[in-house]
Amino acid sequence: MAENHVALLLTPEGWELLSSLPPYDPAEALSLGRSLREEGHSPALVAAALTQQRLRARATAKFGPFAQQMLFTAESLEQATRLTVSAHHAARYMAAGVAKVADLGCGIGGDAVALAGLDLPVLAVDRDEATAALATINLMPFPHASVECADALEIDLVERGVDAVFADPARRADGRRITDPEQWSPALSQVLALRESVPALGVKVAPGIDHAALPPDAHTQWVSVDGDVVEAAIWCGPLAPEGPGRSALILRPGADGASVRTLVDPSTTDPSQPPIQVNPISSPDDLGSIIHVPDGAAVRAGLVAHLCERLDARPVGPRIGYLTGERLPDEATAPFVRSFRLTEVLPLRLKALRARVRELGIGRLEILKRGVDVSPDDLRASLRLSGRESETWILTRVGDKAKGAVLVVEPITGVSSAHPPM
Repeated sequence: MAENHVALLLTPEGWELLSSLPPYDPAEALSLGRSLREEGHSPALVAAALTQQRLRARATAKFGPFAQQMLFTAESLEQATRLTVSAHHAARYMAAGVAKVADLGCGIGGDAVALAGLDLPVLAVDRDEATAALATINLMPFPHASVECADALEIDLVERGVDAVFADPARRADGRRITDPEQWSPALSQVLALRESVPALGVKVAPGIDHAALPPDAHTQWVSVDGDVVEAAIWCGPLAPEGPGRSALILRPGADGASVRTLVDPSTTDPSQPPIQVNPISSPDDLGSIIHVPDGAAVRAGLVAHLCERLDARPVGPRIGYLTGERLPDEATAPFVRSFRLTEVLPLRLKALRARVRELGIGRLEILKRGVDVSPDDLRASLRLSGRESETWILTRVGDKAKGAVLVVEPITGVSSAHPPM
């Protein structure tokens, strides 16, 4: 399907038609398609062009204005690295002083575009013919970037003048995520073996990767964009100036460029070691006046214990990432937590919660949850929200006996970054 889609758009008629389309407007899509067919364009070409128009509109969130000159499929767009993240990747390669980068498993070329945009020569490789065709189109503006349709592990990197690699192994099969790194394509161990010939290696991996699968002599960084954990990446050799360990990176895109904050635990020098577990509070009576919700990147990176130390806080329950204490975060810590003032602790019982909503006239409810089998959307529906008041609830397990509870909280403004509600 993707190959036919690309082939139709790469004809002179297809490219001209795609270039002539206005910005996507769902209200005009049907009438636009009808008028294009009436002009004599084939139904297949019209469908391909309108599909691409819609995908470009969606892609703007990831690629900004570049999206209007790129080609996508729905699957490739979903898996593509956001431009803000790929630009940060590219900066690592530039700082390492490399001469030529091989982007192995390049997909539609998102990372290769960022690398080439810094005038770094790039060899982009993907074994899927249709995907490689998409990457070829997307890299056309960069004369020092080339694309090959080949097996990534069959490329002789040294012979091609490559001194740095970025690899993105396929982590899906038949539409399902593969959690075992040795079942990725290629397997993580095969990718890491490339360090024998090219020490400057970066590997994009799943954010949920088991820390035990990480190479102990590399640096692994988890990345969060606007509160959403989007990836983890292993950095080796000169691409890891931080040295071995784990870190969390937060990117906040803005009109003046992305704000970048990094959290590193200096005591962790082997990323393959399990994170330190901090003993939780004993009971709800030990809850402090402040609740901190760490960013997901810090949680995935195993930095909860480090945040506890910096905040003089403890987890509210066993293996629960919510922290409690009396101290507000300092300027360096604030971007990595969302802080709340605790006002009340309620039992996690639907009847009591429904009575509260009715008595207080609560019509808007922000719900965060961790460690309890409750759907925020289902709970909102069951509560029959109605009224002008609003509240924020944290649903979690509290104390060493891990009893379910509802923490009624108020956001503390001016000390923490904005995270999307769950």
